[in-house]
Amino acid sequence: MKIKVGVLLIALLLSACEQSAPDEKGFAGLGNQAATFTPVAPGRAFSFPADHGPHDGFRIEWWYVTANLKDAQGNEFGAQWTLFRSALQSTPEQPGWGNQTIWLGHAAVTSATVHHATERYARGGVGQAGVSVTPFKAWIDDWQFSSQGTAENPLALMQLSARDKAFSYQLQLTSTRPLVLQGDKGFSQKSEQGQASYYYSQPFFQASGVLEIDGKPVQVSGPAWLDREWSSQPLTANQSGWDWFSLHLDSGEQVMLYRMRQKDGEPYLTGTWIDAQGQTQLLHASDISLIPLDTADVAGRKMPTRWAIKIPGKHLDIVIIALNAQTWMDLRIAYWEGPVRLSGSHAGQGYLEMTGY
Repeated sequence: MKIKVGVLLIALLLSACEQSAPDEKGFAGLGNQAATFTPVAPGRAFSFPADHGPHDGFRIEWWYVTANLKDAQGNEFGAQWTLFRSALQSTPEQPGWGNQTIWLGHAAVTSATVHHATERYARGGVGQAGVSVTPFKAWIDDWQFSSQGTAENPLALMQLSARDKAFSYQLQLTSTRPLVLQGDKGFSQKSEQGQASYYYSQPFFQASGVLEIDGKPVQVSGPAWLDREWSSQPLTANQSGWDWFSLHLDSGEQVMLYRMRQKDGEPYLTGTWIDAQGQTQLLHASDISLIPLDTADVAGRKMPTRWAIKIPGKHLDIVIIALNAQTWMDLRIAYWEGPVRLSGSHAGQGYLEMTGY
């Protein structure tokens, strides 16, 4: 899906600007009504590279990268980089301090024993954060996700960097594969009531570079995954959170799955099967078995950090387990996100995000 957490939900943003925040609906307010913003409807024609940039009129948007990395000794690591854009009003953006856009950055690194996460905030219109299309660059302060490729194919060669007191990373991301439109040609439905986002990915990145944790730098490489989504109200008020999976199979195939949990009723379950050439197949709930197995005690709550996943039509029957169960993103909007290992019918690695627990 990735309805990526921290999406600068209006409830959170207004709480920073006003004395009292409105009641949140759905996880972190993502189910709040957004009648004055542009709705998401099926049948949209995507246009690149323009759609790599911001989308005026929509309330929330994100650029989200996760990377499964290893060093020369086979030690496993994860890196996350996210930039969220949220519009406080649906009117055209104003320059300078009159700008009504708020930006939020999340960055994290994970090993088998360590997890560090941090966040940054910025107001739009003053150059502290933003996204440009030509050349493509997404940034907040000195964190950057920027293109070294051509104007026609900016994602072919990317630089990714973030730093905090306890960690940093500088990675190069490359891909020769096509972008992937998630859901129904980029229309990604999130509920039976029709809530949705526009959603595409680049799941075929290969990353390499330097990751530093607690003052110890290491050369790393491995697969990475970019998610791009924008919407105005992607959840219903009845949806309490989600479980999202991005899986790199050693066979060269990729899988995206998400389960939108309801306060009442069965979860909304869907996904995308991506073959090694980048061709996609929409997965429905009847195609997928997604069952939480073991839980771990994380930040005072029980979190399902081991799952069984079956997609019989693709002969997939795997168990995934967290590299580090304690990958709690202890930020203004808190959630769990970290790298996972795969075993069973297919080997591989991936990322799991869980919200609303």
